[in-house]
Amino acid sequence: MAIGPRLEQRQGQSLVMTPQLQQAIKLLQMSNIEVQEFVEAELERNPLLERDDRGNLAERAAAPAEKGPTDMVGELASGRAAGDAEPAAEGGMERPAAPGATDSGWASLRPSGGAALAGEDMEFGANLSRPATLADHLEAQMNLAIHDPADRLIGQHLIGMVNETGYLAGEVAGMAEALGASIADFERVLALLQGFDPPGVLARDLRECLAIQLRERGRLDPAMARLLDNLPLVAKRDYKALRAICGVDPDDLDDMLLELRKLNPKPGNAFGSEPVQPVIPDVTVRAAPDGSWIVELNSDTLPRVLVNNQYLARVSAGAVSAEDKLYLSECHANASWLIRSLDQRARTILKVAREIVRQQDAFLVLGVRHLRPITLRTVAEAVEMHESTISRVTSNKFMATPRGVFELKYFFTTAIASADSDGDQHSAEAVRHHIKDLIGGEGEAVLSDNEIVTKLRQMGIELARRTVAKYRESLGIPSSVQRRREIRGNRPLAR
Repeated sequence: MAIGPRLEQRQGQSLVMTPQLQQAIKLLQMSNIEVQEFVEAELERNPLLERDDRGNLAERAAAPAEKGPTDMVGELASGRAAGDAEPAAEGGMERPAAPGATDSGWASLRPSGGAALAGEDMEFGANLSRPATLADHLEAQMNLAIHDPADRLIGQHLIGMVNETGYLAGEVAGMAEALGASIADFERVLALLQGFDPPGVLARDLRECLAIQLRERGRLDPAMARLLDNLPLVAKRDYKALRAICGVDPDDLDDMLLELRKLNPKPGNAFGSEPVQPVIPDVTVRAAPDGSWIVELNSDTLPRVLVNNQYLARVSAGAVSAEDKLYLSECHANASWLIRSLDQRARTILKVAREIVRQQDAFLVLGVRHLRPITLRTVAEAVEMHESTISRVTSNKFMATPRGVFELKYFFTTAIASADSDGDQHSAEAVRHHIKDLIGGEGEAVLSDNEIVTKLRQMGIELARRTVAKYRESLGIPSSVQRRREIRGNRPLAR
């Protein structure tokens, strides 16, 4: 067989994303804070862009421009816009650039060259230097430990109520009422979160914080529990009273007090003392008088920019070289594309948010047990978009509802099939509540797991016996055999 060079022609299909499309995709998945930072960088980088801080069209027409055309032309011609502007050819124009900034991808979109994604170099360095917050640390653990969507909603709410020292600020009863969940569900999720690192986090008071840490060390015996119940006496150094209360001798009390000193009364301080920044929602939801929901974008998070076409006309008239004309053309194209992309991003977020609200209407009205099982595909088909687009839209976007502020992705739940071929699906958390209600109302006629399966099927919920057992155990409910024994044990003795 002869070996040598040869030419072959092959035909195939591939998807090539332009720099503009890459930027539009990345812009879609940015949080509102990241978008604000990105737009600020573009305002410094592109002389044709200007901030639109005025309210309505009438105010904009009456108000003077931020930069007069003459000043802007002079700024370009003299190179006063930036300290490290690229030198222009004689008689030409200098290109303003943000000091120390990298190419954002909107700039330098020449046909012969590619473009970097938005601020990749800057973002990489920023991410390296940004310390993890206590909320970040807790959410990372929650994502691994909790998979049930309703429990994740509760967990997110609890983490959002943690102060900088690591304590839970707020009453569980009030939070449960706001979210439409039971106090028992909140207490169950809270107990799980209290096992997270750092030890003692999410405690409601000092005693609970110290008890969590002692329990983890295997040192929470009855004597130590009595010591924690009398912390004011510890502060007063009333050791005689403490020995009597705890029932220990002086040496044992010294050991117990030494153990207390090893604990951390403020577990959140390890993550710095910066105050927790409130989440700024991208979308707000409020009830309408007719019982429907009004879904609106939060205008405070939307950057307002526009192209100064008057400035473009003035500068274009003075442009002499082909290089200057190309530069102005690129600036205009980049500015126009940014404005269109910001508008499309806002429209997409609003469209997806409205569909989520439509799908989760029962949750907003009745509470967490009525979460519907929706998936990315469900919403994508409803709004006629690709699943990947829905995934990007729901990441790092928050919705303010009458029940609290939630990240959009938390509204997507695990689905359980309906017993009827044309019936609705049921969310895992809703099924869990049905099981709890059935067992709670059984009285002395204790239901076996098989009998619960039958009753759920009558309600239109198809579930296997082992799944019922799994959900029952997750609720902390003993088996039917143990429940029967407890009933017999509580009956009065015959006389």
